[in-house]
Parts: sequence; C-alpha cells; structure tokens
Amino acid sequence: MDKWVLVRANGYSRQLHLQSLVVILVLSFIALLIGWLSLAIGKYNLSIPQLFTALGSGQIAGDAFIVQILRMPRMLLALLVGGALGVSGLLLQTIVRNPLASPDIMGVTGGASAAAVWFLTVAASSSGAFWLPLVAMAGGVAGGGLVYLLAWSSGASSTRLILIGIGVSAIMTALTTMLLLFTPMSSVMSAYVWLTGSVYGARWYEVTNLAMWLFPAVLALLWVGRSVLVNELDESLSVGLGVNAEFMRRTLLVLSVYIAGAAIAYAGALSFVGLMSPHLARRLTGRPGPELIVVTALVGSILVMVADLIGRVVFLPLDLPAGIFVSAIGAPYFLYLLLRSRT
Repeated sequence: MDKWVLVRANGYSRQLHLQSLVVILVLSFIALLIGWLSLAIGKYNLSIPQLFTALGSGQIAGDAFIVQILRMPRMLLALLVGGALGVSGLLLQTIVRNPLASPDIMGVTGGASAAAVWFLTVAASSSGAFWLPLVAMAGGVAGGGLVYLLAWSSGASSTRLILIGIGVSAIMTALTTMLLLFTPMSSVMSAYVWLTGSVYGARWYEVTNLAMWLFPAVLALLWVGRSVLVNELDESLSVGLGVNAEFMRRTLLVLSVYIAGAAIAYAGALSFVGLMSPHLARRLTGRPGPELIVVTALVGSILVMVADLIGRVVFLPLDLPAGIFVSAIGAPYFLYLLLRSRT
C-alpha cells in the first residue's frame, strides 16, 4: 500500500509520496557522488585532502585551477543539461501520450542542430562563438514550433505530432548534412563535435547563462507541475475535470521546446537523454505526479554526468564527447521500446 507524508507549514499543505521521496534522496546522493568523482579524477588525480584544499583555495592556480576552472564548470553543465533534457522528454511524452516521444523526434534537436551547423560553418568566422547558444536555441524553438503548426488541425493530436515530428527531424538532418558537405574541413570538425554532444571546455559563464535560461522554466514547472498528471488522463476525462486540454498541451509543448532548446544550445545534440530519463524515472517511482519531474531531472543529470566522466577518464589521453556514450545506451533502448510497443 502506498505511504504518504503530509507536510504543513505556515498555511502550506502538501502530501508527498514516501517512495518518491526516498528515490529523490538516493538519486541526489548518487549525483553528488558522481560530481565528486568528476572533480577528483582525470588525467591528474586528486586525493580527498587535495580536493578540499583546491575547492577552498582563493588563488586560482595549481590544483585549484584544475578543479575550479576546468572540471567544476564541466560537471555542473552536464548536470544542468541532463536534467533539462530529461524534463523536456517527460513533458513531450505526457503531451503526445507516446513512450517514444523525445526532443530528438519532435524536431527540437534537429532544428537546433541545423541552426548551429549553419552558424558554425557560415557565420562563426565573422560573428564569433558568442552567438552560438542563441542561434541553436532559436533553431530548436523553430523546429518544435514548425512541428506544432504543421500538426495543427482544430487541435494537435498525438499521432500527428509524432509523425510530423519525425518528418521535420528528417528534413533538418538532411539540411545539416548538406551544410556540412559544402563546408571547409576546418569548420566541419567543430560542427561534428557539437552534433555529437559534448560539455568539453565548459566555462563558468556558460553554466550561469544556462541556469538563467532555465530559471523561468523552473518557475513555470511549479505552476503546471500538477497538470502533468492530469494530461496523462484521457482527453475527455480531462475536459470533464475542468481542464482546458488543448491549452495545457500547448503550454507544456512550449515549455518542453524551450527547455530542450536551452540545453542543446550549450551542450550540442545530446540524443536519447530525453527518451530514456522519463522511462527510468517511472520505473523508479512507480507513479506519475509532480515528484516524477524531479526524479526525471535527476536521472537525466546522472546519465550525462556519467557519460562525460567515462569519456574523459576511461580513454585517456583521449577526451571523447559524452554524446557517444549516451547514444551507445540510448539507441538499443530505443529499439527495445519500439519492439515492446508492437507486442
């Protein structure tokens, strides 16, 4: 039987699912442990006393430079990007009621990739890399918006969103490939790294900028968090409960595209995080609800942090993009979900 914890304070009352709380605490501990390992190990390993000294040092030199400038921004960017992509995938799967929905399928990743590759191959030499995140974010929003507009016909049904999303993603992939074919090799290499998905070379300003972009989304999630549960019900039942199903679907879609676009803008086209994280989170919690959003964010963060740690440590002296290892897990998982949906 489900167990609940009732929290009341200063007029605030909230019933929390005990199993979900335990899962959140365990995942938070795992994320902290992986973050600690990300700071301590690499080409140059640090002991626990050395790590504490580096974290508390006011002078950015030696060990402090390695930890505070090279490793910590990279770890935090992986945490934010993974959490954002996971939540985006959860919202999309809630909207379309399809376990295969993700930013990769709904045109967001494709739009961001096409826009970023265009910028890297055409405009970066004259404009500098400063505008890349904004261009990629605009491309992701444009890709997701195009899918929604094409799917609209007195409403946007789940089936139309998925089918048109696959079509738009294919067009964006073809456009990206065409751009790469007509581009000098020097620009192509940087574009390929971005398309693979990586947090290599992350800097503090990227972490703070992404956090600023995601902060409004967190506030919006606090507002629509309970609606995620309602949208998993049948549409006629949602209407019967007094919920404007189409308005809420549109709101969640805009929020999902915004979150995914921001994450992809700063870490590249990390595929499958938005697909896997919601499924793993549901297996851990066993129920929908606002707590599922937190669990999904933690699972996504852990996936990207682990992938980046493997790429940075296991294949030394090489530093491989995190997207390689996420895709190595995500592609078989996608096939598993596809085969299971046929049974």
